[in-house]
Amino acid sequence: MRYVVIGAGAIGCSIGGRLHQAGHDVVLVARGEHGRVLREDGLTLVTPGERLRLRVPVVSGPDEVELDPDHVLVLAVKTQDTVAALDAWRHRPVRGGGTAGERLPVFCAQNGVANERMALRRFRHVYGAFVLLPASYLEPGEVIAPCGPLTGLLVLGRHPSGADGTAERIGADLAASRFRTEVVPDLPRWKYLKLLGNLGNAIEAVCGEPSPDLHARAWAEADRVLEAAGIGHAANRDVAELRGDAVEVRHVDGVSELRNSSWQSLARGGSLETDYLNGEIVLLGRLHGVPTPVNETLLDVANEFARLRRSPGELTLKELTARVPG
Repeated sequence: MRYVVIGAGAIGCSIGGRLHQAGHDVVLVARGEHGRVLREDGLTLVTPGERLRLRVPVVSGPDEVELDPDHVLVLAVKTQDTVAALDAWRHRPVRGGGTAGERLPVFCAQNGVANERMALRRFRHVYGAFVLLPASYLEPGEVIAPCGPLTGLLVLGRHPSGADGTAERIGADLAASRFRTEVVPDLPRWKYLKLLGNLGNAIEAVCGEPSPDLHARAWAEADRVLEAAGIGHAANRDVAELRGDAVEVRHVDGVSELRNSSWQSLARGGSLETDYLNGEIVLLGRLHGVPTPVNETLLDVANEFARLRRSPGELTLKELTARVPG
């Protein structure tokens, strides 16, 4: 299989870099200064005890890739960029006939629960993953992945349900590339658990530090929403059993702390995926008549920061908490 990683940021480079290092055929899709550095100098992947320089092939878009039936499209863009990415690739011809949307699997290595549904409108064969892979991308060409001894945990399956040979092959390739993997038939349960965990991203992004208390309030609110919607989710103990001591955040020389993906997006002056994290809970709450004041506040404040190009940490936890009704 050849892996075409669409969105070579922190997650895309961690997955693509490790696959390449293990001998798999990989191409990264990246543009701008990041793409230039990746092409000219290679990917610098920093992990506990390692500073790797990986010469992974890089392209800027679908016009530079000739697709074959054994290709897998790995989608690693932020959710707000998913539709544009899918539309850019879905009609690309595949050697032997047909298009990518008709013939190729697309593997969504993303947060939230909306990406796979977007993909299924455009691709026949959609796979997704619960991604536990702390990583940081702040400098062009360099990604820091601080977990060890394995780089991350990926629980994957077909969307909307099931596990087939393609999922098993992807899982096996990832397992041979320094990832803990598990192929499951009930992927949405895992995706909703990850969604709950990501509800605190907005807090750290705007305040510069996490708030376990405020995150717990957002999580409890979301639990009420999911119960009203009849949506179940995996438990934290399920994740703990899978990761064991194989996926632990460790010290990386020269790195004092690791920030979540929303903080990183704000720091780079980019957009946020909060509409598909806290916003997913707000949407479900409105559909099922459950108030969501905590998640609505986090959604509104995070979007305000992104819209006004405010820097991470400009709001204190006290100020943010005071904006939450009740």
